[in-house]
Amino acid sequence: MMLLPCLLLILSACVSATQYRIPRLSPTDRDSEALSSPLSDDFKTFYYNQTLDHFNYRPESYTTFAHRYIINFKYWGGANSSAPILAYLGAEGPLDKDLNVVGFSTDNAAQFGALLVYIEHRYYGKSIPFGSREVALKNASTLGYFNSAQAIADYADVLIHVKKELNAKDSPVIVLGGSYGGMLAAWFRLKYPHVALGALASSAPILYFDNITPHDAYYSIATKDFRDVSESCYETIRDSWSKIETIASKPDGLSILSKEFKSCSPLKNSAQLEDFLWSMYTVAAQYDHPPRYPVTIICDAIDGASSGSGIVERIAAGVFAYKGNLSCYMNQARDETETDVGWRWQRCSEMVMPLSTGNDTMFPAYSFELGSFIDYCNELYGVSPRPHWVTTYYGGHDIKLILKRFGSNIIFSN
Repeated sequence: MMLLPCLLLILSACVSATQYRIPRLSPTDRDSEALSSPLSDDFKTFYYNQTLDHFNYRPESYTTFAHRYIINFKYWGGANSSAPILAYLGAEGPLDKDLNVVGFSTDNAAQFGALLVYIEHRYYGKSIPFGSREVALKNASTLGYFNSAQAIADYADVLIHVKKELNAKDSPVIVLGGSYGGMLAAWFRLKYPHVALGALASSAPILYFDNITPHDAYYSIATKDFRDVSESCYETIRDSWSKIETIASKPDGLSILSKEFKSCSPLKNSAQLEDFLWSMYTVAAQYDHPPRYPVTIICDAIDGASSGSGIVERIAAGVFAYKGNLSCYMNQARDETETDVGWRWQRCSEMVMPLSTGNDTMFPAYSFELGSFIDYCNELYGVSPRPHWVTTYYGGHDIKLILKRFGSNIIFSN
């Protein structure tokens, strides 16, 4: 499903999109029809009275909120036969968007007679503490309960509750997730081996912390995807950034670029176009799967542009081919989603994954500066990121030894 390991990247808005490229992990290239399809009657929605703070004993820690989970009983063989439970761990978005596109769990449930349980991540969708999203996201005091450790403790509570309610004491639990959800699945197995017998972690970048993985690894792989399809396409993209800057510096340059790329509103600076292209290329590489093969679509259009086309015209041809026949293609006004807001906090607290580009990629040179990022997060929330906490709490260094001797039964897939 996710062919480029590590991260799905979209360039979320910050103080300056070129100053901080904040990665999100959840898919952005899903079929819109799948997302909007009504849920089958097989899905039943429940709410669990979830504890706000699992790790303290202050009076306010015992505050509760309605935590949504959804069950599909269609394939379950029943508690008497100790039929398994496949638990999908929600990531950084509403649970609704995942139900119709997680085909792997449904396929395997039919084969193994499994119960399907889908659990929403706290602070997303309808699983909102403090009574409302506005209050929950108000400041660092309310956001302080918004972290992965609390989330996987939530999942443990829900799964124990479900097994008790269904008298399914002997039904083994396998947790699964993709991208950030895959990280949660792996970490859940490490932290709660008595609850989950195993985990499937798909495209889970658990080693993109604390300098374990080279900072330029993600963009190097994205570049390789394009270069493997077409050397000339790679070269055109690599050379396009300076050309865009040259045109943008002219008195009417932004107007020229706006017209060339059919932007939905006039470009205010070259960064808006560059961030759009940067995002498009990385998403295409992440989801370069059949039958569409988006990298091939982009490169075929770039290489097949009419004779005499300049670099910018060829890049625009790639955009139009990838996006399809639209009235406009970028710079469209949009409101921030709950995922935009929530993931920004998660990045500024514990999910510090440094992404940089080297001179050998098709992207402009970009270096992640931790000090500047800390200043940015302090300005937003009044708190500093903890770049080493993930590896302290979950591990990461010498991961093979840990998985071999302790954290068994975790499948890492792409």
